[in-house]
Amino acid sequence: MHLDEMLEFNKQFVENKQYTAYKTDTYPNKRMIVFTCMDSRLVELLHKALNIQNGDVKMVKNAGAIIRKPFDSIMKSILVAVFNLKAEEVVVIGHHNCGMSNVDTEALKKTMINRGIDEEKINTLTHSGISLDEEFHGFETVEESVMQSVGIIRNHPLLPKEVKVHGLVINPDTGKVDVVTKE
Repeated sequence: MHLDEMLEFNKQFVENKQYTAYKTDTYPNKRMIVFTCMDSRLVELLHKALNIQNGDVKMVKNAGAIIRKPFDSIMKSILVAVFNLKAEEVVVIGHHNCGMSNVDTEALKKTMINRGIDEEKINTLTHSGISLDEEFHGFETVEESVMQSVGIIRNHPLLPKEVKVHGLVINPDTGKVDVVTKE
């Protein structure tokens, strides 16, 4: 089991005091929040491609680096970082070949049912006003998606105007970053 291997590694990590190389405080050194996708290709690549070290930024992730609602958990994390953790800048980073691009919600629903989710539970969500299409639809282009998330952050009524919000797209194969929007 992979978790058992990870836990055994952690035991050795702590016993050998390897954590000392990563000591930092709670405030981001670069006074920055990075909001990006949870894609596993970015776990190390994004940090290396942008020279981000442990302690440099507050890292917030979800599927696709998508914000659709101004008071979701991502926005709450950004606001907490700005008001309580001295962050002064937000960078939204999408990536090419994202699994959230062009999500087929009907195929997703079929996969859920095939994996044992009762179709009645899915229908109950719909009757409760929750739309699978709205919750799980992806995006046509990563640049448009980044601009949508940047727009929600920039226009948030609780975000101080001096906080800069930028949008980037990274290539998950090469690490090349392109600017979509920069304040």
